[in-house]
Amino acid sequence: MAKRRIQGLSFYQPKKKVNSSIFSEIMICMVWMVIAAFLAAVLVYFYGLKTYVVGSSMEPVLYSGQTILVDRFAYVLGKPKMGDIVVFLPRGNEKSHYYVKRVVAGPGDMVQIKEGVLYVNGEVSEFTSEEMMEPGIAENPFVLENGQYFCIGENPQDGEDSRYANIGPVSKQDIVGRAWFHLPFGEEPMGFVQ
Repeated sequence: MAKRRIQGLSFYQPKKKVNSSIFSEIMICMVWMVIAAFLAAVLVYFYGLKTYVVGSSMEPVLYSGQTILVDRFAYVLGKPKMGDIVVFLPRGNEKSHYYVKRVVAGPGDMVQIKEGVLYVNGEVSEFTSEEMMEPGIAENPFVLENGQYFCIGENPQDGEDSRYANIGPVSKQDIVGRAWFHLPFGEEPMGFVQ
């Protein structure tokens, strides 16, 4: 007797085989996406901190309200150099805004402001051209301790900096990073901070 085939609806579907080459390509793409996301997060963390210049103390290099990007990796392995424009929190005060100033003296340097002129190790500093009417804590000579930096704005009459007791010498641990890039401001194009 022959089997009769049942006519009608059938809900049986044959099992599909997974193509291993497609599966491996999908996994490779996912690994690359994770790597790319990780690298993007690292780059944004170290080079993408965005802050604003407050006040006119850095004019004509940077202007009040101008957006700058901070390189947080610059001083992980190295130290601030004379002439670097650094971003810091005064005395580590996290409730304060970021200060943006130029490093004019480092650890072991003797600093004094005499008759409106900044002296570093007895010589006139090349990083300040403006006369400083208020010498502040630098009226008498003092030596910066290990890990301390003396930071002043380009336009020292219009802002607070290391001359003032509430800021004083900036500790390396309070330096967030180096200003490395500024976004367009007014007629000025974007570019690297010098």
